[in-house]
Amino acid sequence: MERIKAGKTLAFVLGIILIGCLIQAAGQIKNDRLVFPDVIEILRAFLRLITTPHTYVLIWTTLRHLLIALAVSTLIAVPIGLAEGFSDFIRSIFRPLMVMLRSIPMVVLVVIIMVLTKYERVPVIGTSLILIPIISEAACEGFRRIDPELIDVYRLNCGFNLQVLFHVYLPLMAGYLKQAYISSVGMGVKLVVTTEYLVQTRNSLGKAVNSSIYFNEYQDIYAYALIMILLVVLVGELPVWLSRLQDKSKVGR
Repeated sequence: MERIKAGKTLAFVLGIILIGCLIQAAGQIKNDRLVFPDVIEILRAFLRLITTPHTYVLIWTTLRHLLIALAVSTLIAVPIGLAEGFSDFIRSIFRPLMVMLRSIPMVVLVVIIMVLTKYERVPVIGTSLILIPIISEAACEGFRRIDPELIDVYRLNCGFNLQVLFHVYLPLMAGYLKQAYISSVGMGVKLVVTTEYLVQTRNSLGKAVNSSIYFNEYQDIYAYALIMILLVVLVGELPVWLSRLQDKSKVGR
C-alpha cells in the first residue's frame, strides 16, 4: 500500500515536471519568453506569491465561492438525481434542462446571470448551474445501481422516509457521489476563476490573473495556475482524509 502511494506521489510530481518541460519547449519553439517564461522564473514567482499574505486573501475568496457553489449544487442536484432515478418520466422532464446546462457556453451563461443579478453573485450562481448536471447524473446513476434486494429488505419494515434516505440510499450511492465531487472540484475551480475573471471580482484569483495579463506578468499567471492545481488537489483529497479519520475513530472505539 505504501509503495502504491509513493508511486502515485512520484507520478504526480513527474506530471508537474512534464508541464514545466512543455512550457519550456513552447518558449523555445515560439521564441517568446514573455508569454512562455523560464520554469525557474515561474517557480520564483510561485514562491513569491505563496509567501505574500494577500495571496491567501485571493485564495480564500475563490475557495469560498467554490465551497458555496458545491453546497448549493449538491442541495439542488441530489434531490433531482433521486427523483430522476425513481421515475423515468421525471428524468425525461429534466433531461432538456440538463443538456442545456452542459452545453451552454460559459460566457453566455455569465452574461445572462450578470443581467439578472449582482456581479458578486455570478461566480457562485454560474458555477452551481454548471455543476448541477454532474452531481444529479451521479445521484441518478447511484440510485439506479442499488441492488433491488437491499431495497426490498427495508420495504419489509417500513416505507420510504428521511431516515431510509440517509441510512440506506445515500450510503449506497456514496461511491458515485464521491466521484462526482472529485470531478466537480476540478471543474469548479476553473469555472469560479473564469467567472471571477469575467466579472472582475475583487480580491479573487480571477481578478489577479486579469491584472497579471494586463501588466504582462505571465510568470505570475503560471504561478497562479500552480496555486489552483494545489487547491484542486487539497479540496479533492478532503473527503478521503475525512473518511480515513472516520475509519480510524471507528477502529479506536
